[in-house]
Amino acid sequence: MPPTIVAIPRPVLCFLIAAWCCTNPNLFAAQRPNLIVIMADDMGYGDMGCMGSEHLQTPQLDQLAQSGVLCTQAYVASSVCSPSRAGFLTGRDPRRFGYEGNLNASAASYATRPELLGLPQSEHTLADHLKAAGYRTALIGKWHLGMGEIHHPNQRGFDDFCGMLTGSHHYFPQTMKHSIERNGQRVTDFSSDYLTDFFTDEGLRFIRQTSDQHADQPWFVFFSYNAPHTPMHATKEDLERFSDISDPKRRTYAAMMFALDRGVGRIRKALEESGQWNNTLLVFLSDNGGATNNGSWNGPLRGVKGSLREGGVRVPMIWHWPDKLPSGKVHEGAVSSLDVLPTFLAAADAKPLPLSDPMSHEDRRNRKRMVKLAGKYDGLNLLPELTGESQPSSRRLYWRLQGQAAILDGPDKLTRPSHRPAEWFNVAEDASESRDLSSTNRERFRELFRELGRWESNLPTVPLWGSSPFWSGESAKHYDGWEPRPEPFGTQAK
Repeated sequence: MPPTIVAIPRPVLCFLIAAWCCTNPNLFAAQRPNLIVIMADDMGYGDMGCMGSEHLQTPQLDQLAQSGVLCTQAYVASSVCSPSRAGFLTGRDPRRFGYEGNLNASAASYATRPELLGLPQSEHTLADHLKAAGYRTALIGKWHLGMGEIHHPNQRGFDDFCGMLTGSHHYFPQTMKHSIERNGQRVTDFSSDYLTDFFTDEGLRFIRQTSDQHADQPWFVFFSYNAPHTPMHATKEDLERFSDISDPKRRTYAAMMFALDRGVGRIRKALEESGQWNNTLLVFLSDNGGATNNGSWNGPLRGVKGSLREGGVRVPMIWHWPDKLPSGKVHEGAVSSLDVLPTFLAAADAKPLPLSDPMSHEDRRNRKRMVKLAGKYDGLNLLPELTGESQPSSRRLYWRLQGQAAILDGPDKLTRPSHRPAEWFNVAEDASESRDLSSTNRERFRELFRELGRWESNLPTVPLWGSSPFWSGESAKHYDGWEPRPEPFGTQAK
């Protein structure tokens, strides 16, 4: 006899499926994407083949751009490392919680309470959000968000940390005194002689370990490379590859970028071989624009690290997710590093944690006003734009650093330096900031100026610490002294 087929009413069937899924939560966990951030340190805007470099070799990053989405107008939260990272990891403008400048000295050098010398405990990190959503989390490389125990990455949502708490580090830890640790313990045995390669090893170790021991759990890894930040250290083999570049600083920079690019290739290969690549959402970016002292090149942009010109805050950004995102797409609209958190949470089908209560030094009135002005979080979920489901959004972004302030409103950017009148540029059409429009439409110019002032007056706190006034003078020089230039090759880089 043929088997009896029983028709189950649709409502009953839906109930049974839902009940089965609730008793098998790992079913959906396995479908959620793994998440990777790869961040370069002080990389120039033009320093990849896909961004115009003719002398550097970045085949893995170029391939990533060709098979993903390349964002050519991406911004970071600050033009120096520490506040830029604070913004990216929280999805909130770092000035909201007083994180305006770099932390480059010991606690004894600051007047601020020690517990405030780092990412405030009231702020949730991307790792906090993802860990609450069931992800295993790791940070590999540079932290630079506080040296105190309460600021340690293991206390800020990261299950696994291997790297340095400081803002920079030399590249040969086995032959020089080092401060590399793994989950609070000093590392004594290095898998690679060169720090960039070692960090790649450590990230892949975490991925393999998680895949073996927590097979049903998705993971998030922040590859926080310190390359190509100073000091300028490269391996002999990588330097020999660029012997045709006569500028010694640029040659070392090229070798350091090649090592970083090699790491990107190793990450991709490992995930392809394990079958995890297609369902991994990855974003690559730099923490700020190219610096004055590492031989980097900002291509067509004016300004450098430390200034609020485009060369300080505009970076290339690559999004890659084979299962969901198109390949070979160039996204020309404005996006921000603040968008990483909401985009990752959307991909993970997770909700952000609620904001913590204001800390004692915050103005509660302004806290409410700022939420009304800009929302609880400053970033946007980029998935609709990246997939082509929606058009690029008109963005409003703000910056303030070392006497400078700036606002981006749609195509318009007003910059108010510390040493001269404010200027206004249409950066969508004039990325080099060569044509000051401040005298062409005084009403629009005043509107931008007022809006920047309104944002500043609604910040909940003053900066929790400041750099020496020396850096304000340096920012002024950088603002005027770094024009667009040809890619360095045969002469000493500026």
